Amino acid sequence: MKSPAEWLPPHLRTQLSNYGRLMRIDKPIGYWLLLWPTLWALWLAGDGHPDQGLFVVFVIGVFVMRSAGCVMNDYADRKIDPYVERTRDRPIASGAVAPLEALTLFAALGLIAIGLAAMLNRPAQILAAIGAGLTIVYPFIKRFVSVPQFILGAAFGMAVPMAYAAQLGEVPVIGWLVFAAALIWAVIYDTFYAMVDREDDQKIGVKSTAILFGDMDLFVIGGLQALMLATLVFIGLRTDMGFWYYLSVALSACLMARHLWLARARQPSACFQAFLENHRIGLVVFIGIVLHYSFNP
Repeated sequence: MKSPAEWLPPHLRTQLSNYGRLMRIDKPIGYWLLLWPTLWALWLAGDGHPDQGLFVVFVIGVFVMRSAGCVMNDYADRKIDPYVERTRDRPIASGAVAPLEALTLFAALGLIAIGLAAMLNRPAQILAAIGAGLTIVYPFIKRFVSVPQFILGAAFGMAVPMAYAAQLGEVPVIGWLVFAAALIWAVIYDTFYAMVDREDDQKIGVKSTAILFGDMDLFVIGGLQALMLATLVFIGLRTDMGFWYYLSVALSACLMARHLWLARARQPSACFQAFLENHRIGLVVFIGIVLHYSFNP
């Protein structure tokens, strides 16, 4: 029996595949990196019992917004990607998807995001608008500022205060602490990512924290890791977390040490591996939160 996709004309199947690659469906790491802090916030804001409807909206929202961000990023980089070894085969850079098609796809994803935001309360909608603005601005900002990773971190982390606002009607101090942890984490893993393309970025004039930190990159990353761990511990103290949560923080510290070890020689492949493995930190922390509420209802 044919699958639904096999009933489509070959050229349409090919183009749908190109759209999927443009949204990075074949590379789910970005979804995980965006999803885990969102789930931290949903569980913490809901005292271990997040609203079921909000859970569905936010999980779908993670998929939609990450996809939209990738489309806009590739559109913004359409004249740069052909000159970077790792990105020259991306759909727009290779000519498989036209720039106008990419903008149309972005608009379609944006409409879905607006529909999801309409299901939330007003405070969450305001934060959603800010997050959408950051998503659009980020791909262009890296041409002008040396710390675009902080903009990416704010965009990725905006789901955290949104989750608090959606469940509580406001964002308490603890919500902004979780946002801070998510932002710091994004700077860490995206600096590893930027280290992969550092030489190409320097040639074409794209800015990044990897270039800004220079030979101090691993030292600064280590400092950011320590700051993130301290923030996670402070979050635990403010929310009366127990053994399972602090065990997850300790395990996260071990994972962070491994990532520094992987990148010690600054080989692009090793730095990329450190980036890919970062999502395990988010998973481990989420498991710690879930286990805490499971055994301390």
